[in-house]
This record gives sequence, structure tokens and C-alpha cells, in this order.
Amino acid sequence: MINVIDYVDGATFLHRLNPVSKLALATGIIVATFLAQSFPALIGLLALTLALGAYAGVLGRLASLLRVLAPLALLMLVLQSVFVQGGAPLFAFFTTEGVASGARASLRLLGVALPLVLALMVTRPNDLANACVEVLHVPYHYAFAFTTVLRFVPVFSQEMDAIMEAQTARGVAFDTKNPLKKMRLMLPLCIPLLLSSVAKTDASALAAEQRGFYLRGRDSAYKRYPMRGADMAACVAAAALVCAGALL
Repeated sequence: MINVIDYVDGATFLHRLNPVSKLALATGIIVATFLAQSFPALIGLLALTLALGAYAGVLGRLASLLRVLAPLALLMLVLQSVFVQGGAPLFAFFTTEGVASGARASLRLLGVALPLVLALMVTRPNDLANACVEVLHVPYHYAFAFTTVLRFVPVFSQEMDAIMEAQTARGVAFDTKNPLKKMRLMLPLCIPLLLSSVAKTDASALAAEQRGFYLRGRDSAYKRYPMRGADMAACVAAAALVCAGALL
């Protein structure tokens, strides 16, 4: 099973950047998306993320994530249109100001979700944790916890699929179109998933402790992550994006 945040191997400029620079670039796009008010700026930032994804060879995965987020963005557009009233009426309860506010909220949702996912697609989890420890001086315990969460996402997803398949074999129909009924069927599955998650977490904690996890520090990694000229350029570009988002 392929997870959307799994690392995709490549030799592009994005793949060769320091993981901290990738995080800085993704953070710059996200902050600029929050600050931007005009539609050209929001659309441009989203297009920039998709262009970087196409360059890195992960556009297909970004597109699959867009398809998942599209209904949520549409729901946000409708809710904003209902609760934000102002300007000239368009039709029903939709007004010009409400639709504009909803469209900005939808674009921000997409623009905030994609950059960080793109950064994770072109960065190995171990490199991300070690670079944060070495360059940003993040305590290794926190960096390890973050990367462990990323590793457990596909594991728990597969576990949930296995539980659902077992319940389907017992006659439970999860293919109902009623969202309330489907939620009622899904809630009891959270108990075996939680028990399985606790067991896996406990086993991982014991394995890490026996391998000297608490002795790990900033100088324990054998691989170094220096900040080169290209990395500094990426950080400058991130700062420029934030300034541009604040002005547009």
C-alpha cells in the first residue's frame, strides 16, 4: 500500500536540498498563503506548489491528495457563503462577499496542506529528524517522535483496512451511502485499532530503549547536513514569498 507521504526517490534539486531548507521553503509557502488576500496570489502559490511537485516527479500523488481535499474545500466554500453575508446578492443565500470569502478559505486550505506534504515526499524521515537535530538544535526525542508518527500513519491505515475487511467478511456493509450510518459502523472499529496501536507503540518503545535511544544526541548521527549555498538561496526564497504574501 502506497501512502501519500511516502518518500519518492529522485535526483532533482529539491531532493538534494538540506531537509531544513525544504521545511523552510514549505513553511514560507504556507505562511504566504495565510497572509495573501488576493486571488492571483493564492492561485499563484498553489500553482507554485504543483509546479514544484511536477518537477520532483510527485505531481500524481499531489493530485490524489487534491481529490481528497476537494470535497472539504467545497464544503468550506458553502459554509463561508452561508455565514458571511455582504455585498450584492447572487442567488439564494450566496452573496459576492460570501463567495469571495469562501473561495479564499478553500484556496488557503489547499495551499496550506500541499507544501508540507511535498516536503515530506522528497525527504527521508531519518534525514529530516537528523537535520532538525543538527541544524535547528531540536532535541532528538521530539524529532524522533515526529518521524515515528509519520511512519505509523500507513501502518495504522493498513490495520484499519484489515479490520474493515474482517468485519465485511462477517456481513457488515460499509458501502452504505448514508454518512451517519457509516460513522455508526466505523466507531466500534476504533477500539481494536486503539488496542493494536498501543501494542505497536509499546513494542517500538522497548526496541528503541534497548538500542540506546536515551543516549542519542546531536553528534550521534554519522551523516552530516551542512547548509550550502543552494540551501541559503531556498531560505531566502521562502522569506521573499512571505514578504510577497504580506503585500499581495
